[in-house]
Formats: sequence, structure tokens, C-alpha cells
Amino acid sequence: MRITKILLALLILAVSNIVYAQVKQVSLNRVDEMADVPQPLKIIDWRLMAQNFDKTIYDFNAKGEYWPVVWMDSTNKNFEQPVMGIYTAVGDVRQGKQNNKGMFHEALANMGAVMGATLIGIDKSKQNNINYVAMLKNYFNRDTKWNIMMNNTAPEVALLGGGYGRDWWYDVYPNVLFYAICEQYPKQKDFDWIAKSIAEKFFKADSILKGDYNYSYFDYAQMKPMKNQICAQQDAAAGHAWVLYSAYKKFGDKRYLKGAISAMTALESNKINPTYELLMPFGAYLAARMNVEQGTKFDVQKLMNWTFDGTAVCREGWGVLTGNWNGYDISGVVGSTVDHGGYGFLMNTFDAAWPLVPTVRYNTAYANAIGKWMLNAVNASRFFYPQYMPADRQTIPQFESVTKGVIAYEGFAKVSTFDTLYTDKKGPVAQGDGPKWVPGKNPEVSQFSVYGSGHVGIFGAIVEKTNVDGILKLDVLATDFYKNKAYPSYLIYNPYKDGKAINYKTKGKTKVDLYDAVSQKFIAKNVLSSNQLKLNGMRSVLIVEVPTGSKITKAKNHLLANGVVIDYQKK
Repeated sequence: MRITKILLALLILAVSNIVYAQVKQVSLNRVDEMADVPQPLKIIDWRLMAQNFDKTIYDFNAKGEYWPVVWMDSTNKNFEQPVMGIYTAVGDVRQGKQNNKGMFHEALANMGAVMGATLIGIDKSKQNNINYVAMLKNYFNRDTKWNIMMNNTAPEVALLGGGYGRDWWYDVYPNVLFYAICEQYPKQKDFDWIAKSIAEKFFKADSILKGDYNYSYFDYAQMKPMKNQICAQQDAAAGHAWVLYSAYKKFGDKRYLKGAISAMTALESNKINPTYELLMPFGAYLAARMNVEQGTKFDVQKLMNWTFDGTAVCREGWGVLTGNWNGYDISGVVGSTVDHGGYGFLMNTFDAAWPLVPTVRYNTAYANAIGKWMLNAVNASRFFYPQYMPADRQTIPQFESVTKGVIAYEGFAKVSTFDTLYTDKKGPVAQGDGPKWVPGKNPEVSQFSVYGSGHVGIFGAIVEKTNVDGILKLDVLATDFYKNKAYPSYLIYNPYKDGKAINYKTKGKTKVDLYDAVSQKFIAKNVLSSNQLKLNGMRSVLIVEVPTGSKITKAKNHLLANGVVIDYQKK
């Protein structure tokens, strides 16, 4: 009996050693501050929300006040073709058929909606006999000689309408969006030469900047860095780098790889956090990816901290919010950590998930941190939508029907940022900046953000619920654009202290072996459609669905199955 007990103890010890022999996890201070299991907990169906957004918004015959929110712009700017306009905010008096000849609409809204819908499987190149993808060419500003994508088809009209043409991230980010759409529609007419033009402009700009991104914007027509009243946006280097690395993967031109490395080096060389708006997470992602694909040694932790910490100097306090506001865990949303106690934004939160979730593929040390952050962000993001926020915690609940259940507030704040309005509201207060820049009838409805809501497809493609509340299955490939061949891969994090078991369903219809890149071992074999997956408390797995019978090899620090990398950091 004693021998049996000793053997049993040794067996338990061996199993324990296997469980804990995994990639050491790295902490992020802001994530450590977040609730383990945010309350009140409710994970909505983000794929369904994205589907409903698409079918509701792209209705030219929609009925109701402020509807439809789309129209056709036939001014033929940049290309001899019409382009669909989409409202930035509900009731935006600057937009529509009659205003500025219908020319003022934003690429952030139009491209974000096309990319998001495509991510959840909607073909926007032939939807109801309309090619919404081809229309995006009109944002390629060749009339202005910039020859890159810009946020408007006519920047001069945008400036009259309160646009943002001379704000660097507004010039760079449409190109990031376009490159993502390019990968989704590789055969779209003219897209290749447009993508090539953008890459050339960004490569030349980086060569001119020579590591110094200390400017407000870059004039891509004159090819000169410029300064204005807006503070310097050194994190534009992350946007340049993401586009150039994507161009390298697309075209194979090593100059673009050189440019990406140069821009990343410029980004990392900053002594203080240069975060401005949306671009820093792309830098963190590239650092992790290029380190394993190109042998660079970028400081992933530094860029991750800059993404999350809220220590930005140019745009004070920009980062990821944490905290519980009057019984509501709001951690995970992205925005200002200091404005009126904190002000998070919907689009920024959606778009941060785009690069940060696939980062885990290339550096599994962040699996726990990204898993925990995403649980908090996904849970809190429902509060942007009026139907999920109590009436006494939103500014204009009386207009909820206007949103048709698919348009959210632009953000939410700890205290209303209008100072003299809505002062009776307890935080979090769902609101938007619309009335500050959209005068006219019922300006308050412009707090509902069409442009931000259009990016919902990012969550829709990444986030899947499991049979255990609070445990998410995150698709790490969904937004990993221009990746090498990969097998279906999912990040699953257990936020509970106790172990849990979930029903894991595979993507395909053939047998697979489940490899966990965190524990760096196969945890199930010959799985046909589903398997019970046991998760240790407050730990993550990164499951790769490897075809059963694959030939397993190792090259450098990469583990491969049939020549496809399944673990970038195998020791």
C-alpha cells in the first residue's frame, strides 16, 4: 500500500511538472489591474452584431429619421466612378447627398465597414450587385499628388467640414486599412499598383525622415515632414512599418523590409512613450512577428507597455483604461486614461484587438495578458451600445431607436465630458463628441458613432464564446494579415482560479491533433469534431489544429508540421 501511495505521489508530481513546464508568461501592469472576471459579465454575440450592422447600414432605402446613413457620391474624385458615402455620426449635418456635393465622407468609416464585414465572411465586392470594394479606390488621392490613401476623397472639402487631413495618423491609417482589404481581395482591379504606390511613398518618406519622426504630419506630395499646431506623432513610424512589412510580404521587394526595420528602429528609439491614437499596437505586433520571422531584436515589452500604460506625452494619458466605476468594470477599453477620469472609445478598442490578438502567435509569453485583456475589453465594449447600457448611464437614451440596435455611442467616460450637460449621470456615461463638431437639428444624436460601429467585424471575426461564461475562444489568425501558411489557431484563457473544462470544437471536418504552443506539447490526438479541453486556473492555451499524421520537424527555434510553423518559440 505504501509503495502504491509513493507511486501515486510520483505520478502526481510528474503531471504537475508537465502542467507548469510552459512558456513563462510576461505581465503587463495595466492588465494586472483589471478584474479577473469582470462584472457584470455578459458576452454578446459580436459576429451577429457585425452581420446586423452590415445588413442594416448598407440599405439605401432604410426608413426612419436620420436614415439611410449611406448615399452615393458621384463627384468622381480621383477615379471616374461613384463611391458610397457613409455617415461619420448619426445626423451629421456635414454629410449626405446635398452637402459639399456629397463629397465629405471618411475612409475610416467606409474601409472599416468593408474590412469588418469581409472578416466575418461577407463578400463586399459583389453584394446586391454592388462592388463596395472597388469604390474604395476613390480615397487614393492622386488628384492631390499624394498618391496614398487618405481619409477623404477630397481633403479640401474635409477641412471645410471639420476634417483631419493634416493629422498624421489620419493620413497613415487609411493605408493600413487598405492593405488589409488588399489581402482580402487580391484580384481587385487596380489594387496592386495602388498598393505599390503607397509602399513607394512610405519607403521614400522613411528614407527622408532618417529615423526622426518628430513631426505633426508628412506631406506625401512634396515629400517633406511638416509641423503644425498638432504635437509630434512619432508613432506614425508603426504605421509606416506595418504597411511596409505587408508590402514586403505581398511583393517580395527587400527594400520594403529594409524600410519596415528602419521605421521600427525609429519607433523603438523614442525615450518617452510617443503613443498618439491607434498605431502603437501595430508596432508591438510587428516587434514580436519580425523578431521570429526576420531575426530582429525589437523590444516587445517596451512597445506593449507603451500601448497599455497611459503614459503618452503628446496625447496625455492615452492607453488602456482600468477600473470599476460605480459597480461596472470598464477595464480594457482604449482611450484617454485622464480625460474626465477616463474616456474610452469604441473604434480604438475594436482596432487594438486587430494587431494584439495575433501577437500571441509570435510571442506566446503574452498569452495570459492578452487573454485577460480581451475578456475585459470584450465584456466592457457592450456598454457602448444603448441597448446594453442602463438609461441612467447614457446621455440620450430617448434616441435609442435611432440606432436600430447596430450603432453605438462613440465612447463612454467616467464623468460626462460636456461639463455642463448630463452632470446628473453616474459613470460610466455612454456619450460621444459629435455635438462638439456637428451643429444643427438635434445635434445630440451625433453622439452615436457610425464610423466606430463599422469596425465591429474585428471582434466578430476574433471572438467566440465557449460553453463556460467568461472563457473566450479567440481566433489569432483572423486579423493576422499577410501571414505565412498556418493551421487554425485559437487563444483560450481561463480567468477563474479553479480549473475548468470546455467543449472545444474544431474548424475542419478531418481529424486533427491539438498542439498547445503555451505548454509546447500535443494535448489531444485524433480529434474529429470536438474534444473536452481542461484548462488550468488563470492560465491560457494557444491551440493549433494540426492535421493528424503530420510530419513534425524543427528548424532553428520553430516547430513545424508538414513544413508549416506551429510554434515559433519551441525550445
